[in-house]
Amino acid sequence: RGGGSTAAEVVGFKDGHAQVLAYDGLDGVGLGAMAELETETASIRPSMTWLGRVIGPMGHAVDGKGPLPHGRKAYPISNRPPPAHGRNRVGEKLDLGVKAINAFLTCCKGQRMGIFAGSGVGKSMLLSMLARYAAADVNVIGLIGERGREVQEFIQENLGEEGLAKSIVVVATSDEAPLARRQAAYLTMAIAEYFRDQGKDVLCMIDSVTRFAMAQREIGLAAGEPPATKGYTPSVFAELPRLLERAGPGAGPKQGAITGLFTVLVDGDDHNEPIADAVRGILDGHIVLDRTIAERGRYPAIDVLRSVSRTMPACNSETETELVRMGRRYMADYQSMAEMIRLGAYRQGADPAVDAAIAVNPTLEAFLSQRPNERMGLDESYLGLAESMGVQVVEDGDGDGDGDAENPVVEDGDEAAAAA
Repeated sequence: RGGGSTAAEVVGFKDGHAQVLAYDGLDGVGLGAMAELETETASIRPSMTWLGRVIGPMGHAVDGKGPLPHGRKAYPISNRPPPAHGRNRVGEKLDLGVKAINAFLTCCKGQRMGIFAGSGVGKSMLLSMLARYAAADVNVIGLIGERGREVQEFIQENLGEEGLAKSIVVVATSDEAPLARRQAAYLTMAIAEYFRDQGKDVLCMIDSVTRFAMAQREIGLAAGEPPATKGYTPSVFAELPRLLERAGPGAGPKQGAITGLFTVLVDGDDHNEPIADAVRGILDGHIVLDRTIAERGRYPAIDVLRSVSRTMPACNSETETELVRMGRRYMADYQSMAEMIRLGAYRQGADPAVDAAIAVNPTLEAFLSQRPNERMGLDESYLGLAESMGVQVVEDGDGDGDGDAENPVVEDGDEAAAAA
């Protein structure tokens, strides 16, 4: 092509011929062009010096700061997940700096969580808060299929210098070929695997898995695969676990863990569409962002009742579990009567549980709200949750004063006063 070359990938075979797709288009390629087969597996050589850099889908720097130095070890871009029997257990709690998640959806090191959201409900802002405030050693962020304008806004305004300093950003914009968009997701995971092998606790964020699936759908259709549910080809549902399972704990005592946060764009706010349904079944939990909550001005717009962290029960203390249970109960009781409360049809005293939920709802809603420039740690989050419900933790009387009594009790304000 004009004396140069373009990279392509074999995606299928038909009638004795290989079918190939190009990574950056076929402009200038015509009949009779020579094809050269690459025998080596596509790989990269990451280095600690990559922190603070922005990288394209082919592993080259795109931030104008010069070429990337190469590390010693090559990491396959399209790697297999570690064997299940050789992996470490999910680690201790990871402080993500967002109080609604810390308290109600506690995440552990090596856990994989999905962020399910429609358009315009604050997904990018939540990701930037997590990148800046999470207590991880390294952030590896993949922006897959994003608009070019949004990429610059995310890096310069949302992420900022503070977040970028401990991050590596991999970018493939929406105008790039489907192979490049898929490659960017694989590259993000390969870089995260390098830092995991260095013993680092890695926070890997991919925005979004839906656009990765769309890219794979285009590739599958070009290769002649039959479309299935909503046009997605069978290979889409085969590639999703191959990508997502690469996150998680390492396979040795010296390895760190990759905590994965993967966004899913729900089509028309339908949280049961094919990609959302498939991803939800693979991950260890999901965070749902709700448009109704965003419209009333509460950010992050996390719908706690529809969200879940599957590892939280095993890592929470009895006291924390009881606080979360109380908070969810109050929210569920209020939501069950929300329409009648708004219409003024509910009479106080008709149901004591609903009366209690109405009383704490303003402070609980205020607790769930958080400004983008505000960080709240794990301990502060649980303390704030307790204060928002007017409860306090009472020890079992062993007098050690460490707050870790064997049988802690959570009491509301009246009970605590009576006990005193």
